[in-house]
Amino acid sequence: MSHLSRRASWLFRQILKHGKNFRNMPHPSTCCKCNNHHQTYNQCVKQLEGTEDRYRGITVDLSQLPSNITEQEFGGLLQDSLAQWRVSGKQAVWLRVPIMHSKHIVAAASSGFSFHHAEGNYSVLNLWLDSSRESALPRFATHQVGVAGLVLKEDTREVLMVQDRHRHRAIWKFPGGLSDLGEDIGETAEREVFEETGVKSEFQSVLAFRQQHEHPSAFGRSDIYVICRLTPVTFDLKPCSQEIRACQWMPLDKIIADDETAPLIRMLSKLAQHGLDDGFEKVDITCQEMKSVYKGLLFKLYHRPF
Repeated sequence: MSHLSRRASWLFRQILKHGKNFRNMPHPSTCCKCNNHHQTYNQCVKQLEGTEDRYRGITVDLSQLPSNITEQEFGGLLQDSLAQWRVSGKQAVWLRVPIMHSKHIVAAASSGFSFHHAEGNYSVLNLWLDSSRESALPRFATHQVGVAGLVLKEDTREVLMVQDRHRHRAIWKFPGGLSDLGEDIGETAEREVFEETGVKSEFQSVLAFRQQHEHPSAFGRSDIYVICRLTPVTFDLKPCSQEIRACQWMPLDKIIADDETAPLIRMLSKLAQHGLDDGFEKVDITCQEMKSVYKGLLFKLYHRPF
């Protein structure tokens, strides 16, 4: 029997049963799950579907829900699902909530869920289920990663320096910025140098990195700042007018001797000077691409050469 025939048959039976009162009754819609008629989604679906992980957790994407499910229906379905997950020994639940399903966050919060993070057009909530021990769920990103490029003209012993337009003090620094998701450190350095100064460069090595907590510009995260050595491919300066107040090639000796130079910049300039004088093999942290234990994946290992 076709869907339309089943619908007509159901309507006819209801009219015979309820007579003129049928018009005032709530009419069920066709269930998107089983194609039958229910007053609520919960009458068909008894547990939310999710993807299990190796830590006995389960991730549920609420984009699976029909758009017309009510907050009350979802709340009941979530409570039933939590009860079943606890019985089956699940340790944690993650809810991925598309922004258009945000109405269900209240029901999740009432069940004990809290925000883990939000990004783009979705948020993620989580709940620890194992009452026998404290939550082992990881926090969202604890650090941000910034990358700077020390672009060095070895023949003239000059370094590319910039002044940030958005700083109150006009201090000289190396061009750089935050690394994007999925971007290698060297790629970040090359990109940021080009975006800020118009100079194309090639990554050579990592010189050093700084770790700082309570950084005023890190949005409450700890900060990792990686300084890379780069070789310039082009030399003409075309600074970004929106970000950069000034840009120039500056002698290392001048940077080191200037009382206004920030301690970090002076130390890194001395490191570059040491590399020029005694060989960069004594200061460089090089990069090696290796196979991951995860099939089909690669990673970058940064280490001193040997």
